[in-house]
Amino acid sequence: MKEKTYGANNGANDLVEIDFGRIWKAICKKIWLICIVSVLCAVISVAGTFYLITPEYESSAMFYVNNNSLSVGDTSFSISQGDITAAKSLVDTYIVILKSRACLNDVIDYADVDLTDSQLRKMISASSVNDTEVFEVVVTSDDPVEAKEIANAITYILPKRISSIVEGTSANIVDYAIVASRPASPSYPKNAILGFLIGFMVTVIIVIIRELFDVTIRKQEDVEGCCSHPILAQVPDMFSAQKQGEYYAYSSKKHNTSHSQNNKTSVVGKDISFVASEAYKLLRTKLQFSFVDEITCPVIGVSSALAGEGKSLTAANLAYSLAQLEKRVLLIDCDMRRPSISYKLPVNKKPGLSNYLTGYADICMSIQNCSLDSENHFDVISSGDTPPNPIELLSSAKMEKMLIELRNSYDYIIMDLPPVGEVSDAMVAAKLTDGILFVVRQDYCNTVALSSAVSQFEFIESRILGVVMNCVNQNDGKYTRYGKGYYSKYGKYSKSYASAAYAKASRKATEERNNRK
Repeated sequence: MKEKTYGANNGANDLVEIDFGRIWKAICKKIWLICIVSVLCAVISVAGTFYLITPEYESSAMFYVNNNSLSVGDTSFSISQGDITAAKSLVDTYIVILKSRACLNDVIDYADVDLTDSQLRKMISASSVNDTEVFEVVVTSDDPVEAKEIANAITYILPKRISSIVEGTSANIVDYAIVASRPASPSYPKNAILGFLIGFMVTVIIVIIRELFDVTIRKQEDVEGCCSHPILAQVPDMFSAQKQGEYYAYSSKKHNTSHSQNNKTSVVGKDISFVASEAYKLLRTKLQFSFVDEITCPVIGVSSALAGEGKSLTAANLAYSLAQLEKRVLLIDCDMRRPSISYKLPVNKKPGLSNYLTGYADICMSIQNCSLDSENHFDVISSGDTPPNPIELLSSAKMEKMLIELRNSYDYIIMDLPPVGEVSDAMVAAKLTDGILFVVRQDYCNTVALSSAVSQFEFIESRILGVVMNCVNQNDGKYTRYGKGYYSKYGKYSKSYASAAYAKASRKATEERNNRK
């Protein structure tokens, strides 16, 4: 559910959209924290009540307002509603008399307590009982005996003061005060509930405020709201929490290139999940339509706004997906500051791009063949040795000449560019591409970084082909709609079955090509 509010601003209408569904999900996601904070606030409230608040006791005495003008001797008169109202109004008069300085001093002397009249006035409260002629005087003190003594002193002093001031009326004692058996305040259950509610409300408000001001990209609409370019594919999360840092984020640790083949092919190549494979095939198809009869060999740059969004993984899987169509594909690792292609694919880091651009290796030595399975392969130019001036190498004439020459040998060239929000290398290399593919990681990138990155590429007039949402939660979006319906129809295609079927089809295609030759 979304609420839209319109307001005028310099003659234009501003649209403020509140996604209540997203707020509710945020509250549900943090419900454990809300409950913990609420319970802690309840415990703190009870502990504070016990250690910081002094218990107070109450003793009360009750009086009946007697209007003697309603009777003369043994003769009684009928009492009208007006007479009863007059008797009730006397209650307020008696309360004023009770809290007078003279009456309070008499009570202090009679009860023999060390108090001033102002202190005693704060300890006394009086009111009518259920709007009747009976009124109650309550004395509050931290000493239950003292409260009882003061209340009983009032029962002795007040009737005398009233009869001497108001003629024809009196106050008869209905009930004397007794020593309170338990404190009247504070109430531990009440304070515990109050502390729980305060903690609950404050935590919920904080969660709502954080969600309202949170600019993290969590769904497709967030990308569409800050970027006018289409979303070409949504790739599901293929990693566990232990492997995300290795494949997504930049790491200062030296990677060991002796990763097992199983670890690599689980995220690159044919052994990835069916949904991820279909997402990359969808991306491949849309990119092919982007360059129909336009460019013989498109040079596609893959970048992101922030480091760790999976751009290198996207570039590698895109190259593999294009190679499945028997296209001649070249993948170039242009991120020479923090390369990652050589850690994800079975290729060596050097000699690579930096070695060729600096003249320490020729192009033939720099190009390596990458074969993730027996049927499909593509070429890779890794980053090479880390140079001190990568931006100068990427903007050199030799880099531009290399791409012009390589276009004659390949159908597609994929350039893995650095994140544009981190360094300016990507903007320099983007001028050499025919289009930029943006990778946005769900629950990681934010709309501010994405808008800034897109603006930088648009400033240099680079063509942005579209956006790939990476690491998408399979319980959200289209995966919720299709996960149990559409894709479940293909459950028979397990990894072993699909691999065997694909190998059989590939062998048949190879035999047909050989026969034609």
